[in-house]
Amino acid sequence: MSRFRRCRQPGCHAMVQFPNHYCTQHYEHEAEYLANRQRWARSHDKQYQHKYNHVTRYRNDVKSEQYNFYRTTTWVRLRQQALDRDHYVCQYCGQPNSKTVDHIVPIEYDKQLKDHLDNLATICRKCHRLKTDWERSWYGTGKGNQLKNVPEILEVSKIKKLFPKTE
Repeated sequence: MSRFRRCRQPGCHAMVQFPNHYCTQHYEHEAEYLANRQRWARSHDKQYQHKYNHVTRYRNDVKSEQYNFYRTTTWVRLRQQALDRDHYVCQYCGQPNSKTVDHIVPIEYDKQLKDHLDNLATICRKCHRLKTDWERSWYGTGKGNQLKNVPEILEVSKIKKLFPKTE
């Protein structure tokens, strides 16, 4: 079965069969569009991947080791156990169908807790963003920050109370 999409010409609502981007009336723009797309992809691919991998993700040996942990079978098994235990419900706000598992105490702060099921909680995207911001201020984690000597908080309910208010 053929797939269709709208013509990319602004204001034109004609349907176009894949892989084309323009209808027969505006087809003269097709070659220019494809050339621009290829030019953009060539100029951004290596730059973006290099920045993401070498500046953000693998900026030093410690971060590289942390991210490699997420590729192990230990992590896959622990993650699934945490999701099953929490029934895919965010432990911070109660939103169902949450599929992210987060370390309550970040690996960056305490490496010994990285493979403990008690240090994992199911979390939704919104709460994960809030918790990451909180971790940066409380523990001093994140790029460019200095780790602080503060007590670890392992209770989700206590951490939730310390989140910044968003309303």
